[in-house]
Amino acid sequence: MAMRGKQPGGLLTQQKMLRAAVAIFLEKGYEHTTTAEIAVAAGMRPSSFFRAYTSKEAILLELVQRMFSGQFELAQTLSGPRDPVVLYAIETALQLHIAELSEPLRDLYVAAYSLPSTSSFIHHNMTKRLMGIFSAYLPQAQEKDFYEMEIASGGVMRGFMSVPCDIYFTVQAKIRRFLDCSLKLYEVPAQRRSQVISAVLAMDLYAMAAGIVRETARMAEDGFDTDQLRDGPERTPAAFSGAQARRKGSAAMDEEEDKT
Repeated sequence: MAMRGKQPGGLLTQQKMLRAAVAIFLEKGYEHTTTAEIAVAAGMRPSSFFRAYTSKEAILLELVQRMFSGQFELAQTLSGPRDPVVLYAIETALQLHIAELSEPLRDLYVAAYSLPSTSSFIHHNMTKRLMGIFSAYLPQAQEKDFYEMEIASGGVMRGFMSVPCDIYFTVQAKIRRFLDCSLKLYEVPAQRRSQVISAVLAMDLYAMAAGIVRETARMAEDGFDTDQLRDGPERTPAAFSGAQARRKGSAAMDEEEDKT
């Protein structure tokens, strides 16, 4: 993990390293990026990297920690506060879509779900969210149960991310299959699963996913001065046409409910 208790100069070094790492990760992925490249891109000697971070995995963990809540907040902006299940579905669908934007992004996301420190962070933090989202469907489940189910759904997520889409297995099919598997795991009824999946697939997930990537790059360039996504007109491209996405998602769900 990132070194703690550093003086302002050390924090500035970390900030420069993280900014450089994000730029190179987006270009080359995690596996093909070296600590020396990150240090040089930050304007420092290769050995300087280890004055800021203990390893390449540690800097990825820093990035995952900073961005973890951002995607949930964006999903909530798009779906509104009305339904935490839809919020979960949007956020996980966005992760799958981001991994399809480029091979470096796929590599980066698969690494985050595979490496010990980053996967542990994801599983433990997702467990808390899952309890709040799905407890109504699993009233007898305890925290350890949700942790075990998160390991399972996280494994499915990693598996789907690692396999590129093609003309036979489109990104829409991938998202539909993942959401059906994960929502079934949390015992969401079939009719409700269908409603949620239809609502999510009606959104412009490509624009939203591409916007998250651009916003991540912007935040890194700004030095991650805040853990929140920027407010105002520059907040992820046209807020990903947030109002339009909300309307499409709500309309899709309303249509599904009208059919029942």
